[in-house]
Amino acid sequence: MSIKRIDRLTRLFAGRVAQMGLFGAVRYTAIRILDRLLGRESGAISLASRRSVFRTYHMVDDLVVKVLPGARVPRSMNWIIPRFSIGSGGHLNIFRMMAMLEARGFVVRIFVSERGAFINAAQAAEMINEHFVRLKAEVFLGANEMPPCDVVVATSWDTAYWADRFPAAAHKLYFVQDFEPYFYAHGSEYAFAEQTYRMGFDAVTAGGWLAEKLAREYGMSTRAFSFSFDKDRYHPLPRAPGPRRVFFYARHVTTRRGFELGLLALRHVYKRLPDVEFVLAGWDSSEFEVPFPHLNAGVVALDALPELYAQCDVALVLSFTNLSLLPLELMACGCPVVSNRGPNVEWLLRDGDNAVLCDSLPKALADGLVRILEDAQLREHIIAGGFATTAASDWEAEGAVVADYLEDRLLAHGKD
Repeated sequence: MSIKRIDRLTRLFAGRVAQMGLFGAVRYTAIRILDRLLGRESGAISLASRRSVFRTYHMVDDLVVKVLPGARVPRSMNWIIPRFSIGSGGHLNIFRMMAMLEARGFVVRIFVSERGAFINAAQAAEMINEHFVRLKAEVFLGANEMPPCDVVVATSWDTAYWADRFPAAAHKLYFVQDFEPYFYAHGSEYAFAEQTYRMGFDAVTAGGWLAEKLAREYGMSTRAFSFSFDKDRYHPLPRAPGPRRVFFYARHVTTRRGFELGLLALRHVYKRLPDVEFVLAGWDSSEFEVPFPHLNAGVVALDALPELYAQCDVALVLSFTNLSLLPLELMACGCPVVSNRGPNVEWLLRDGDNAVLCDSLPKALADGLVRILEDAQLREHIIAGGFATTAASDWEAEGAVVADYLEDRLLAHGKD
C-alpha cells in the first residue's frame, strides 16, 4: 500500500475518532472495510455473498414477519430501513421526513432490517439523534416482528419484502428515493428490486421523475415531494483569490454517478484550460490514474462542504438514476452546476436556467464546463437561476405534502 494511501486512511480514521470515539471508530472502520469487500458500497454483491444466496436473499423467499400483541396506536407508522452509518444521505432524508411527520402528530417507530455495526438498538438511536436528526421514535434492531400500525413504510427494495409480509398494517407505503433496479445489471437483483413495485404499495417519491415512472410502468398510486436542503448550512461564502476550480462529485463506488465519464470529461477541460484546478470529492480516488493536477478531497465532513463549494467556479455532478441533493446544495453556495441530460435530471435541473445540461459524452460535458468557466455572463445567469431555485425550496413545505397525503389516505381508510 502506498504512503499516500496510508496517509489518506489515517486522516479518515482520525476524523472518525473525533466523531465517534476510539471504540466507535474501530467498529465503524471494520464494518466499512467489510462493506468494501462484499461490494455493498456500489450496490453489487460479491462472489463471497453470492455463495450465501439463502442468507443474503432470505427476505425474497422465506421471510415471515410476526405481529406483536397489542392494539393499533392511532396515526402510528412502522418505518423499515436498511442498516446505516454516519454520512448516509438517503437515511438523512428518511429521518428528516420522520421528524416532520412527528411534528404533525404521527407516532414513528424505526425498524432497522439488519443489525450492521450496532451492538443494540440504543446505540442505533444514539447515532440517529447525534449525527442525523433528533427524533422521538423508538428504534428496534430487526424487523421480523412488529406491533400493529396504521402505516408500514418500506424505504428500499429489500425492506419492501418485510413490509409486504407484515399483515397488521391498515396501509402500506413505499418511500422511494431512486429507481433501485438500475443499481444492478439485468439479473436476479434487478428482478428482486423491480418486483417490489408490483406489491401494491402506494408510493411517496423523491421528485416527479420517479412518481411518473412508477405510475406509468407499474400502475402505482404516487405522490411526489421535491428536494430542499439545509439552509442553515449551505449559503454563499466569500471566494478566496486563486485559480479557477472545477468540482467533481467523484464516487466510483456508486456506478450511477458516472465516475469514469466524469474523469474523461475533466481531462478534456485540462487540455483546453491547463491552468484550471480540479477538486474530486465524494469518495477516495487515490487508487485511480488521474492525469491532471487535482485535490483528492475524498469524503468531506458536512460542515466543511459549504466552504469547499464556495471556492469552486463550476461543479460537475452526474446522475444516471435520480438526482442527489448535491446540485441544490451547490447552487445555494453560488456554484453553478453542469450535469447530464435525461428526465431523471430534468425534473429539477433546467438547461440554461439553473444548470447547464449536456449529452453524456466526455467532450460535450467538457464543453459545458468550459462555457461556464469562460463566459462570465452565462455563469452569472446560471448562478442567479440556482439561487431562485433554492429560494423556492423548503423542507417544511415538502414534509407537509407527505403528511397531507398520509392523512388523506388514513382518512380514506377510516383511521384518522
